[in-house]
Order: sequence, then structure tokens, then C-alpha cells
Amino acid sequence: MKSYITTPIYYVNGSPHIGHAFTSIMADILKRNRQALGYELMLSTGVDEHGQKNQEAAQELGMPIEDYLDMRCAEFRDVFDKLDVTYDYFVRTSRDGHKEAVAGMEQSIFDKDLIVKKNYTGTYCKGCEEFKKESDLTEDGQCPLHPTMQVEQTEETNYFLKMEPFRERLLKHIADNPDFVQPVAFRNELKQMLAEPLEDLCISRPKARVTLGVELPFDTEFVTYVWFDALANYLTNIDWPDESYAPWWEECEHLIGKDILKPHGVYWPIMLMAAGLPLPKKLSVHSHWVGAGGVKMSKSIGNVVDPIEVMDKLGVDALRWYLARHMRADSDSQISVELIAQTYEAELNNKLGNMLSRAAKFARSKFDGKLPVKGELTAEDEALRQTVLKATAGMGEWIDLADIPARTQAIITAAAELNEYIDKQAPWSLFKNEDTRERSKTVVYVALDCLRIVMEALQQVIPASAGKALATLNVTEVARPWKPELDRLPGGTELGDIQPLFPRVQ
Repeated sequence: MKSYITTPIYYVNGSPHIGHAFTSIMADILKRNRQALGYELMLSTGVDEHGQKNQEAAQELGMPIEDYLDMRCAEFRDVFDKLDVTYDYFVRTSRDGHKEAVAGMEQSIFDKDLIVKKNYTGTYCKGCEEFKKESDLTEDGQCPLHPTMQVEQTEETNYFLKMEPFRERLLKHIADNPDFVQPVAFRNELKQMLAEPLEDLCISRPKARVTLGVELPFDTEFVTYVWFDALANYLTNIDWPDESYAPWWEECEHLIGKDILKPHGVYWPIMLMAAGLPLPKKLSVHSHWVGAGGVKMSKSIGNVVDPIEVMDKLGVDALRWYLARHMRADSDSQISVELIAQTYEAELNNKLGNMLSRAAKFARSKFDGKLPVKGELTAEDEALRQTVLKATAGMGEWIDLADIPARTQAIITAAAELNEYIDKQAPWSLFKNEDTRERSKTVVYVALDCLRIVMEALQQVIPASAGKALATLNVTEVARPWKPELDRLPGGTELGDIQPLFPRVQ
């Protein structure tokens, strides 16, 4: 069983930001989930090194283009490593094999007379690196995605891919495969994009304007449009055109932000159809992050959330946890350093870190550093155990992108009940009385065994912290395929060192 998950490849004309962090962390959570279920996984992420914006960014810094690309590539890799994103393939579109495959795809489409050369006059957005229709612009005639960047009126000769011959076929594919685009709001948005006849897609840029890109195989005066080149990475990562690509491609899921639905939902499927290739299995689309109060993030306002700053202050799992918990499926979600810090303190520290610390320290001090052996269970014990099993069951099943917030919410709700249980049962009070000392052992065992299940589930979300907690409980192996199971901690087990999972932050 295979699963191939992709993130978009990120432009290197700027440093990694919270949007890059979010998509890549969600992809990593899905990968860890499916690995826990026993799937063979492939996760690709990386950088898009071509196009006008990257070319100009290197020029502004006065750097040779190769040095600039190497520097930015290293920066993105470093950030993904810090985010605990366990990618299997890191994309660089400057790779020779990728460029050769892109040229091969273009030539095969050109040979079918699906690419035409013509003169074009239109509105061009440098931020999107694409031509815009009147209906794509705001009332002020600006690109809604790049409102501070003036659009340009451009006239030039280029090559165009015929799109309209494939529109009805793509609509049929969407109708026949209801899971092709998730959630449903974005599927409806895509169908709206395909409701009217499609204009031909410009797939080249003259070298007089852009030199950083894949040269067209049928006309060396042009390079490939950056989106055509970038989208093909999803195939070249898995060795297309070699036939070995097919089993992975059948199980391919693209994770994307809503702003790039059109390239992934319209351009890419039609490129594949034109090349005679099957479509990916699914597009999983997410909304965007905005500042506190719903205000769009902006450097001038000062509400931009820098993932590096958050990790330096609070640690990687504070960021991973907040992003997993708080993205809504089809509407924008709020984020700020303060909101992340509040969630870290209220949920990770108070509900998970303190629980482990209290129960494990008590067991170490009162039961010779060992996990006690449980006795007879009460109705309260059984109720808690069933609550934890139910709350964590979702992590033992296939997770889709839109499921992540609800699955993490269920776990933290169960963690709150676990804290209430130990407060109410008060094993430290039970221990003082000879008649109830055995009962205190059962309470501590039940609490720590339930916490083990929670932490095994959270290995998919906050792996570093969950790993530390399991080391304290002396859990060296977690079964695959994973599902929540009770009584997997043998009584009498030596407990490991107790490390503070989520230290208090000033």
C-alpha cells in the first residue's frame, strides 16, 4: 500500500514564511499518520528555482544566480528540518533530470498540435507570473493576490496550450470523482472556473524577458512558463517518464493553498490530459492564515508570524500543535505569536506536560521508580479508559487534511478529562492510608497507561515531545499498524528520566 503526498514547491525569491510551514507540517502529519497505518510513504517538498521573480531577486542582491539558488535552497531545507518535516524528496527544478522531463512533456504535446504560437496583448501580473483576464482583477484593476504590485500591459509573441478541448472532459472527471477536490467548497469553486470556455494558456516566456527556466525544445528563443515547469515536479520526483512512476502516481495527493487552486485544478489536469497521462488522485485544499482579529498579515502592520521566531521562543511542537489545531477547512484562520503562546500554555503545558510530570514523579518517588501494578478497576477507571480510546481512535484511521483539527481537538479534550480524573482520584491522598494504598497504584497505572495512548497518537502531530514522553514511560516500540490499545504498559516497568516536555515561557 502506497501513499504519495506532495506540497507545492516554494518560490525562493523570499525566506520561508508561515504558509510554507503550514502546508509542509500538515503534509508531514498525513505522512506520519499513514506510516502508522502501515503504508509505504513518499513525501515531496522543495523549491521552484525558475521564473522572473527569482531571477530579479538574485539581481537585486548582486549574486550569481547559481549561488543565490544554492543559498535559498539551503535556507528552505534548514527550516523544514527544524519543523520536523520528514520529506523523502527535496525538489530543485534546476536539476537536469527534471528539466529534461519537462522538455520531453512539452515536445510530446507540441507534436499533437496542441501548442500554438501567436502574438498576445494582455494584462500581466509579475507577482503571479501570469496573464490576467479583466474578470481576474479588482475594481481598481489590480491583482487581488498582489494588490501593491502594478499589473503591466504587455504585448509579446508566445506559445500557448489549447485548453478548451479538455474543459468538458475535466468537468466530467470532477463529477465522476467526488473526492478529486476536497473540501467541497473548493470543488464548487473549481467547477465555477470551468463553467465558461477556457482561453489558451501561455506556456512560454521570451528569453529577452526571462532567462531562468527550461528552454523550449522546439524553440530555443523561449523558456517554459514557470507554472508549467513547476507542476511537472510531481511527476519527475518519482522518476517519470520511467514506468516505475506509475504505482506512486496512482496514489498521489497534492496539498495546496486556495490561492493556487487554478494552476492545480485547471492548468495541471489539462497539461496531463494533453500529454496522455492520468490525473492525480486528489487535491486537498486549505485556506490561509490571517493575523489576530482577521487582519491580513503585513510587514507594515507588524502582524507577520515568523515560524523561526516561534520555534526559537516556544519550540517546534508549539508551532506544529497550533497549526494542526486551528486551521478551519474552508475559511481563513487567525494566528499570532500570542495565540500560539496561549495555546501552548493552556493545552500542551497544562494538560499534557503537567499530567506526565505529576503522575510519573509520584510513581518514581512512591513505587521505587517503577510503574505500579494495577489492581481491580472501578467504573471511573473504565470510563476514562474508554474516553481515551475513543478520542485517539481517529489517529488509528486514515486522516484527510480537513480532519486534522477535529482529531487533535478530540485528543486534547480527553487529556483534560485525564487531568480531572487524577485530581478527583488524588492518588497522593490515597497513598497516605494503608487501606487505600493499593487503590493509589491502580489510579497511577490507569493515568499513565492512558497518557501513553495519547502520546502514541500524538507522535503523528508533535513527534519530538511525544517521543520524550514515551521515553519517560519506557516505551521503546510502538506497534504498526497502530491503533489505541489498553494495558500495553507492563506493571513494574522501570520509568525513565522525567524531562520537562513544555517548559514555561516568559
